[in-house]
Amino acid sequence: MKTDHVVRNYYVLPCCLLLLNLCVELVSYKARMIDDVMLRTGAIMGMVLFGASLVTYLVAPAISFLIGTLHRTSRQNAGGLGEVFFLLLLGVLVFWLYYRIYILGPESVLPAEWHNPAGAK
Repeated sequence: MKTDHVVRNYYVLPCCLLLLNLCVELVSYKARMIDDVMLRTGAIMGMVLFGASLVTYLVAPAISFLIGTLHRTSRQNAGGLGEVFFLLLLGVLVFWLYYRIYILGPESVLPAEWHNPAGAK
């Protein structure tokens, strides 16, 4: 039981925070369509504040439940090896998303319809 909390506190939750950081990066990308820098800054702050509230009260409990269920299921079905495989898969997924967004650009994870026009900075 204590191992669950250690894994959750030192690995799973930081991975979820990294995923939330990627969402902020996508918000910043889409906000580049706003030409006025003061309005753009306000829009980013508003979207991040609204998004953080939404994530805190609606999405985070759902993500936590899903991650916990997948973690328990993988550990129960495949033992310690299943747990290690799950944690490695989670880490690889987060690394892959960071690579795509920061090296290839946010367009690499967004559908073509959501790309900023060519004139956006």
